[in-house]
Amino acid sequence: MDLGMIGLGRMGANMTERLLHAGHRIVVHDINSSAVSRVAAQGALGASSIGALVSELRPPRAIWLMVPAGEVVESTLNSISSLVQENDIIIDGGNSNYKDSIRRGEAFKTKGIQFVDVGTSGGIWGLREGYCLMIGGSNDAVERLRPIFESLAPGANQGWAHVGTVGAGHFVKMVHNGIEYGLMQAYAEGFALLHKKTEFGIDIAKVAELWRQGSVVRSWLLDLTAEALGQDAALENVRPYVADSGEGRWTVHEAIDLSLCAPVMTLSLMERFRSRDEESFADRLLAVMSNKFGGHDVKTK
Repeated sequence: MDLGMIGLGRMGANMTERLLHAGHRIVVHDINSSAVSRVAAQGALGASSIGALVSELRPPRAIWLMVPAGEVVESTLNSISSLVQENDIIIDGGNSNYKDSIRRGEAFKTKGIQFVDVGTSGGIWGLREGYCLMIGGSNDAVERLRPIFESLAPGANQGWAHVGTVGAGHFVKMVHNGIEYGLMQAYAEGFALLHKKTEFGIDIAKVAELWRQGSVVRSWLLDLTAEALGQDAALENVRPYVADSGEGRWTVHEAIDLSLCAPVMTLSLMERFRSRDEESFADRLLAVMSNKFGGHDVKTK
């Protein structure tokens, strides 16, 4: 099946490579010409512009975007809008807000163009292991894209699912990432406890390997954690700064909008914010308050 791929960052490039291995004809474009050249060397057809990419695809076309969420997606879709035709399919496989996907789907629908939102998980391992694809869109569009999904997923009948109408794919991926935040935080706190209890001489890398076998807390995330601890259990050269993709924030906002209690995901997000505050005014003020009412010492620089 023909597919246009716009955006050749690490994940976009890896997805293209996986599709090429499965025998698909892929036309690629990226603002970075060297990225296009690298993927073209593997068998893809490089396009110097979005217009050139569209013209190389046989209608009805399918064009997949793997570009950063927000303004980049918006401007790319605006560029595509005047080039595509009725019955073409536009796929957003990035981490867009599901509300934006619903809006975009409605806009394309008025032109007879199908819009599909795909929450994509798998990271740097997707090339080898396959990607988990959470798909929102019409039944017709998803069925037309079935060969693509089957090639990207771990298996033809596993790792991908049509989860609902336009917007559902990115909504499910948003919740997926919120859960991911909570899991990561729980592992981090647990191993911090093991690390802090020095009197037992616990080898935390050994414990991580132990838990990977038969334990109720085993997971792929634990596999990766065990690998990291096996390489550097002390983590002395790692700065305690944790980024967030934005989807954790959206998950918390959604919980608030729905009046739904989601304390684990919310606190996990707050901990990420806290990790970036090297000069916490709140903590300094807490120390001062403690001194004022209890006479407790204030540590100074």
